[in-house]
Amino acid sequence: MFFTNLILALVVLTNLKLLGSSRLGASIRVVAAQGVALGLLPILAHWPELSVHFGLLAAGTIAIKGVVFPWLLFRAIREAEIAREVEPYVGYAASLVTGAAALGAAFWLCTRLPVPEGLASPWLVPVSFFSIFAGLFLIVSRKRAVSQVLGFLVLENGIYTFGVGVAVRTPFLVEAGVLLDVFVAVFVMGITIFHINREFDHINTDRLSTLKD
Repeated sequence: MFFTNLILALVVLTNLKLLGSSRLGASIRVVAAQGVALGLLPILAHWPELSVHFGLLAAGTIAIKGVVFPWLLFRAIREAEIAREVEPYVGYAASLVTGAAALGAAFWLCTRLPVPEGLASPWLVPVSFFSIFAGLFLIVSRKRAVSQVLGFLVLENGIYTFGVGVAVRTPFLVEAGVLLDVFVAVFVMGITIFHINREFDHINTDRLSTLKD
C-alpha cells in the first residue's frame, strides 16, 4: 500500500503543478511523469493477483502516456513555436486555490459514496476524482489548444486511475480501447494544432470565435 499511496500522492502533486505552471514544455514533462507513475499502478494495486493482463496494461500505459503522447505534444509546440500559456481565463494563483478546493471536495465526496471494499489504497477514488476535476478545469480555463490537450490527458488519467483501482474485472480489450481512443484524440489534436498555426497567427481557442466566412 505504501508504494500505491506514493504514486497517488505524486499524481496529486503533478496535478497541482499543472494548475500553477505557464510553461508548456514543463507541463508536458509533468504529464509524462504522471503517465509513467500511473503505468506502475496496475502492478502495485493488484500485486497479490498479478497477471499478464496487468503487466501488458502497465507496459502499454507507460509507452503511450510516458513516451508517445509527450513526443506528439513536444512536436506540436515546436511546430507552433509556442512556449507559454500567457493569458489563461483563470490566473495561476486562482487555479491553485481552485485545485486545493477540488482536492478537498474530492475527498469529501468519497466519504458520501459507497466505495468498494478491498481497494489497494483509500486514496484511489478521491485522487481519481481530483484528476478528473483538474482535467476539466484545465480544459475550460486555458486558451492554448496544447494546454487543453493536457487537460484532456489529465482527465483521462483520472478515469484510468478509477478503472484500474476499482474495475478489477474490466476486460483488457476495453482498457486497451480507451488508451487507443485517447491516442487517436491526441494525434488528431496535434495535427489540428499544426495546421491552425500554419494558417493563422494564433492558436488560442478563444480567437476561433472571431473567424468569419
